[in-house]
Amino acid sequence: MSSPHTAPLEHAPHATPTPTLSLAIIGAGPAGLSLALQAAAALPKAHITVFDARSASKDISGDARTLALSLGTVQELQRMGVWDAIEQAGQTAPIREVHVSQQQPTVLWPGAQQPEVRITAQEQGVPRLGVVCSYGTLVAPLQQAWQAATAAEPHRLAMRFDTPVRGFKPLGAEGVEIDADIAERFDLAVVAEGGVFSDQAKLQWPRGVSHDYNQTAWVGQVLLDDTGTRGTAFERFTPSGPAALLPLPDGAIEPGGPVGRRAALVWCVNAADDPVLELTPAQRLTLLNTVFHPDVGQLLAMSPLKDFPLGLNAHRRLVEDSAVVRIGNAAQTMHPVAGQGFNLGMRDVHELLAALKAETWAPTAGTQGALQLDATARASRVQHALRRFERRRQPDRWALLATTDFLARSFTWPAPILATARGLGLGAVQALGPVKRLVARSMMFGWR
Repeated sequence: MSSPHTAPLEHAPHATPTPTLSLAIIGAGPAGLSLALQAAAALPKAHITVFDARSASKDISGDARTLALSLGTVQELQRMGVWDAIEQAGQTAPIREVHVSQQQPTVLWPGAQQPEVRITAQEQGVPRLGVVCSYGTLVAPLQQAWQAATAAEPHRLAMRFDTPVRGFKPLGAEGVEIDADIAERFDLAVVAEGGVFSDQAKLQWPRGVSHDYNQTAWVGQVLLDDTGTRGTAFERFTPSGPAALLPLPDGAIEPGGPVGRRAALVWCVNAADDPVLELTPAQRLTLLNTVFHPDVGQLLAMSPLKDFPLGLNAHRRLVEDSAVVRIGNAAQTMHPVAGQGFNLGMRDVHELLAALKAETWAPTAGTQGALQLDATARASRVQHALRRFERRRQPDRWALLATTDFLARSFTWPAPILATARGLGLGAVQALGPVKRLVARSMMFGWR
């Protein structure tokens, strides 16, 4: 198997070096494809290959996993020119308000109502705080756009389906060798596919941090009555863990079922004392109707639920061996309490692209020796770009990891005072305008 970078040799590194940046992206998910599309436009001479283990014949558009896209992520997709295609699928729902509350009463709270936080798009001066869509609705247009780009420029852009990457070998000034059935050399490899917590190898310090929260996330869809407000994302802190409802377009939660107001459910509970596991569907629906704030309205029906273990798995460094960098789920998986995991990965894409664009990648004309020197210069520029990328990403990354880790662990602590402290915190955020604006901005754009 060959790539646009190499002749069809068994070991590609022995071929003539490419006189410009060569980039390998492992994982054709939303982060990997977003990086590929933007890098192809911003670095018009770069050679870019996307690898993915899945079959080219697989229809990704039907993947119903729910993603919450922040406003910053939506704006990034608009700049890439794929947002119209995503919206035309008719499977997106705007988030115009975020409502956060807790089930336990807040002792000593002076107000008539229990504390809560309400953040609206109107008060933030934006058309929406974010958008909810399915994984397939997002990835299918990205994949189509990348395949169109590779068809238009096959000499420098490639999509390699059915090609799992099995490992990396650092080559110093020669970049990195990728084991993908054959050995291929690139200046930079970006790992953009990491899977879910339960499938990942658990990290040990100093390589990274890992923690099993001993919590289970039950996910599915619910059908609601019309008393609640469309476009509101609800989060509810409970003694077992957080529960969230994300707005979906009106429709049926099961084929042939009644059509109405829908929401995606993420229901996190203590795995050691799971209140959901042994219940029948009817009992689960009855219990869930006691969990959320009254503003949600009545839950009328629930789809079959799937369960996933929750944990933290985060690499300490984003850069490995000077020519391999991790982004998105390949760099960190976290608790879904903040709903920001995917958006964190998209901010990785944004900063990595900015760091690469800041360097000069034009080849030096001359002899074979001059090209070899140019390869050394490229390696130096890759390292410089990656140092900049890591320096700029770590504050936002660790701030979000620390926040979600604290919230996730706090549900397992027995001290009753924690519920009161959490409630007082919610009330303070709602009352203090500058703090509320800071929280809203971090939710939409991250800590940058």
